[in-house]
Amino acid sequence: MLARYATKAGLQHNMPPHRLRHFLFTWLKSQGIDDALIQPYSGHASRTSLEIYSKIALGPAQETYDGVIDQFPV
Repeated sequence: MLARYATKAGLQHNMPPHRLRHFLFTWLKSQGIDDALIQPYSGHASRTSLEIYSKIALGPAQETYDGVIDQFPV
């Protein structure tokens, strides 16, 4: 089913369920969604298991940080 939707979406690469799962949870974290809201959908027993998605989502956060840190009033 995912392969069919990936083809319809014009994706050039394979989208196995696990990759889609990582993409979704990383995207939710980058949108500022709290772990408490993601955790029930993730199937993880605890929120600490979601730390991997926070680390993956750090790239865009770092860019935002770098863009404003020079304005910090110190």
